[in-house]
Amino acid sequence: MPQPPAQLDHGSRMPPRPRTSDRIHELLRDAIVSGELAHGSAHSIYQLAEQYGVSRTPVREAVLRLADAGMLQIERNQGFRVRGVRVDDIREVFELRLLVEVPMTALAARATDAKGRARLDESLTALDKALASGDQAEFRRRDHELHEAILQLAGNQQAADLVETLRNRTEARGATTLARERTLEDVHAQHAPIVEAIRSGDADAAASHMREHLASTGTMLMHQVAARTGEPVDEGWADRLR
Repeated sequence: MPQPPAQLDHGSRMPPRPRTSDRIHELLRDAIVSGELAHGSAHSIYQLAEQYGVSRTPVREAVLRLADAGMLQIERNQGFRVRGVRVDDIREVFELRLLVEVPMTALAARATDAKGRARLDESLTALDKALASGDQAEFRRRDHELHEAILQLAGNQQAADLVETLRNRTEARGATTLARERTLEDVHAQHAPIVEAIRSGDADAAASHMREHLASTGTMLMHQVAARTGEPVDEGWADRLR
């Protein structure tokens, strides 16, 4: 059986839960994304608990979270097998986001909800401030809020909840939209025309800008994964949904 990632170097035991479970989750996720825990390899919860110097409970909790994110499969006898992140995983998530967010953005542009439009403006202002601060974690949170504000302005909370779940699944698999290929400024530059089109009531332009944003983001993440897995990337994947 393949060896688990290197032991933590911060004393004999880790901090108590929930921090322990969160830390194990982060370590295992990073090990899967980097290939340290290879795709298809089998591992024991007992083995990992011993390696990390913790009880089985936080390891089991972390494994269940990663199984929910589709990164591994639970097997009998307290074990699991690494599923890893594949190009198709990213493609499927962004196909769903295109199908949901593009028409919802058009609806948002037609909306007359004053409070909803005010919240959209507030979300963009918060994103502006996060950009100025250079805080990636804050920028990511404000990015989430902006997309949620658009979907709520469209009057569809179910769509907002679905998109948040899809975004969380992508991030749980270790994919990041903030990478060497794209800066905070690049991401912000894609959001500004979406909001401007919504403000002006131009549904077609708003939908078009959202499509471009999601398609470019999905393609970038697919290339991130392909760089590790060697899989091909279909550059025209988003065009099939037009």
